[in-house]
Amino acid sequence: MILVADSGSTKCDWALLDENGKYVGGFETIGLNPYFHNEIQVEAAICDNAELMKYATAVSHVFFYGAGSSTGQMCLIMHRGLSRVFTRAEIVVEHDLLGSALATYDGEPCISCILGTGSNSCYFDGEKVYEEVPSLAYILGDEASGSYFGKKLLQAYFYKQLPDDLRNDFEKEYAPTKDDIIYRIYRQPHANTYLAGFMKFLGQHRSHPLIVQWVTEGMRHFISIHVKCFANWDKVPVHFVGSIGYFFENCLRDAARAEGIRLGRIIRKPIEGLVDYHVKYKIPQLINR
Repeated sequence: MILVADSGSTKCDWALLDENGKYVGGFETIGLNPYFHNEIQVEAAICDNAELMKYATAVSHVFFYGAGSSTGQMCLIMHRGLSRVFTRAEIVVEHDLLGSALATYDGEPCISCILGTGSNSCYFDGEKVYEEVPSLAYILGDEASGSYFGKKLLQAYFYKQLPDDLRNDFEKEYAPTKDDIIYRIYRQPHANTYLAGFMKFLGQHRSHPLIVQWVTEGMRHFISIHVKCFANWDKVPVHFVGSIGYFFENCLRDAARAEGIRLGRIIRKPIEGLVDYHVKYKIPQLINR
């Protein structure tokens, strides 16, 4: 059986296929990022999903695309963790940028972007992925990501810059104190996913003029840095994957129009596109080996 996985920092989607490429089932675990998880924690997170574990010894191939799996050292952490669970499998670990590119590729060179807990972009020519500027993660970068907008919301609240309606709703939902927030961000692990959790509130108020302004400006900021860095940004489609672009599609379309980019596909989860890609290209290669 073949297992395909797409992991951000918050969630990991798994799709199980039989040897002929027929879909068997889908599973979800926490996001697995080697910058935040060691191989023991990777193993434990997968083992928490009892349904997925039923197939562990039957899996012959794992194709894992994950946030943070961007260097040989980081990929090795993931590989070791996956090998502890899928003991009979041949395992391939790749960056989630490649997963994004494969999931959105429609036959022509493109720019593929991720807007989820974090953010990133790449150029894909159909064979290779090229990065022009790095992702600097949630402290220095991750423009237009969940953590980026979570920080913006908290800043506006504590700086007393939220309008009354948003401030009142925010206090009813979270009753935050500065000490609680500071402790959670600076003293506890996974601050990026914690910050991105505030996207739930922004999503509930996505039609509010201030939220629309924030998100549109943030997306324009992302495009100016992570799309226009490519020499041919105005000649190829620009695809987006992730919940931020998906749930704030109107803001993304406005930002794309203002920045003059050719907007391509907008999908929430890359896993379906990844499954299609592997059924079309990878599984025939495995069968014919």
